[in-house]
Amino acid sequence: MLRIFQITAEQGSLSRAAEALGRTPSAVSMILLQLEDDIGGALFEGGRKNRLTPLGMLVLEESRRASEAYDRSVKAIRRYATSTAGSVRIASVPSATISLLPPVILRFRRERPDVRLEINDVDSAAVRRRLEFDEADIGIVSAAPDDVGEGTLIERTPLGIVCRSDGPIARATTAGKASWSLLGEEPMIVNPLCSLVKSPIVEHHALTATLESRNTTSLLAFVQAGLGATILPQSAMRATGENLTFIQPTDPVAFRHLLKIRQSTRPNTPVVEAFYEALLHGA
Repeated sequence: MLRIFQITAEQGSLSRAAEALGRTPSAVSMILLQLEDDIGGALFEGGRKNRLTPLGMLVLEESRRASEAYDRSVKAIRRYATSTAGSVRIASVPSATISLLPPVILRFRRERPDVRLEINDVDSAAVRRRLEFDEADIGIVSAAPDDVGEGTLIERTPLGIVCRSDGPIARATTAGKASWSLLGEEPMIVNPLCSLVKSPIVEHHALTATLESRNTTSLLAFVQAGLGATILPQSAMRATGENLTFIQPTDPVAFRHLLKIRQSTRPNTPVVEAFYEALLHGA
């Protein structure tokens, strides 16, 4: 009933809704009347179904949420049915998909080749949202060294400046200690990891920067194209060519921690637990 109401409200017409549903207008009208009777109030103003009452607006919002939850459940069932051993949904920050996950997945697939793995690379905030809304089983997030309470540490990597090997920052680097002030030599490309560096110099350049990206692959491509420099973990350099350089400033030395977190609203399947353990072993 909620889905039929949703389609009718979105179509704005009983006849168009009936056509979209493959039913007769009278059948759709009867179901809508039954829904209004169950709820105890009118959902539409008038009989044309092109204007919702305040109650109808609320029911439409809840109908969409219910439909999305139902669709997610059906997809999860179908995923499991097409895989003999089940599936694991991983939401990870992009840098971890480049540096951490490939060897872990390789070892895991040797032991469990029939498990379906779904990898989504998003930022840390989106990873947490996917776990909250049951769109992922395992998450990998970035954290500062003093913020490790929410999960289990799986990697500790130095943060530094990634720039072109032939660019102004590389040329300005001396044999002595490197400094975050080198960021003044080139435009800065901002990303969420910049906030992990506790330096007023970095904060200043991040506030005045005019280019931002949340994807590691895009960040590396922008640096290679000569658009500026960015801040990334040293492990991200595994995916770069010879024309990029990693410089680790010491004022202060900064690190990025990778934490693994997991879905806690329902029990995890054995294959999810197995992959979660494999992540620790891959650190």
